[in-house]
Order: sequence, then structure tokens, then C-alpha cells
Amino acid sequence: MLSVLKNRLEQGCRTSRYPKETVQLPPRYRGRPEIDAQAPADLADACAAACPQAAIDASARTIDMGRCVFCGTCERVSEGRFVRFTQDYETAVAEKSQLVTRGELPDLAAHSRQHFKKLFGRSLQLRQVSAAGCNACEADLNVLATPFFDLARFGINFVASPRHADGIVVTGPVSRNMKTALMQTFEATPEPRVVIAVGSCTLSGGPFRGSPEITEGLDTLLPVDLFIPGCPPHPMTNLHALLSFFK
Repeated sequence: MLSVLKNRLEQGCRTSRYPKETVQLPPRYRGRPEIDAQAPADLADACAAACPQAAIDASARTIDMGRCVFCGTCERVSEGRFVRFTQDYETAVAEKSQLVTRGELPDLAAHSRQHFKKLFGRSLQLRQVSAAGCNACEADLNVLATPFFDLARFGINFVASPRHADGIVVTGPVSRNMKTALMQTFEATPEPRVVIAVGSCTLSGGPFRGSPEITEGLDTLLPVDLFIPGCPPHPMTNLHALLSFFK
């Protein structure tokens, strides 16, 4: 017992002080993209042609973060002169249309559903549904339970049964074989309930977009309240989204 206490004192507190203190991510992290509207047209066209997700509109000078997998191809092609990825991980939005951007995003807290804050501000229980995901988004949601993030300190927990949940968190492209299970999980969640879409696969189909085996966007099946882009979204992106939208 004494050795355990000694080790605990030596280790100190490992939990992040976020949101009281800002978390700085590594330089290689790709967060919110910025578009240079003054870049040459041929450079914009080259980036649009190179994008594997058809996420760039060269004429409108926008990028769809719902489709984007943050691979960085456009940044490499333009050498940062048309698209540049910042280290800003606060990329979640309340409306899907807000994902199409030149780099500006609305304040999520200002666009959150105020009745959800009133209902779930002190306790939010979520059921996670992996609808044919590759496990990347799922892993970065699971890590929120580790000591560094400690999601439970904010009154947010993942539960085993949808009947004990206030809403569902969906990852993956929603395959044809998972559609029924997803809809049953949603129906089993008591009202009022929230729906959170996590990752480009759930938002738009991701790399599987165009396949008849998946659903291109969770919002075509369910009323989505919170959209969290990324492939996968960083745990800090998920944490910021949950705290801004519900707390």
C-alpha cells in the first residue's frame, strides 16, 4: 500500500486541465483547413483534381470538411499556397452546411441547442454505435475515458444499453448490414435524445462514398444534432464538441 501511495505521489496528476488550459497538439497534426481565396485558379484546379474525396470546390474556393479525410494532398500540391491545415482542433459544427468552408467556422457554443444544455448539462449518457467503422474513430472516442482526458469528470459517460442513454454517437459509413441495428438502437433510446455523427465516413461516406453498400451521410437516416469531422477526429476535437454543445 505504501509503495502504491509513493508511486501515486511521484506520478502526480496526469489529467489535462482542459478547458481551463489550452492543449497544444504536435506540429504534424492537421486541423481546420484554411483556403487562400487569392490563390491562382490553376493551383485551385490542381488541388481539386488531386483530392481523393472530391472535397474541394475550385470555383467557390471552399473545402467540405465532411468529405475531407485530412490526408494533406491538397496542401502538398499547393505547397500551402491554396490550402493550409492549421492546428485548430475545434472543428465540430451544429449544421452540416457549416462544414463547407473557406476556413471560418461558427462558434459551436453559440449554435448549440440550448434545451440540450438545460436537459443534459449535468449528466449526459451516450451509446456508441460502430456502423461498419474501421475502429479509428471508435478508438479515439474510447481514449476519452483514459486518465488524461477523463470524460467522466464532466458528467459524460458511454453506457452499454441505449435504454440507459440520452443519445447515440455513430461512427462508420453505416453499411447496409448495420442499418437495421442502428435504427433499432436509435428507437430504443428514450426521448428526448441526441444524435452525434463522428468522422468523415458517418458524415459523407468517407472513402466509401459512392458505394451502394453504405449510406452517404447519417443525416439522410436520422436527425443529426452534432457533426464532428475528421478521419478520425482527434480526441480533443471530440471533447471540445461535447463540452461546447452540451455544457
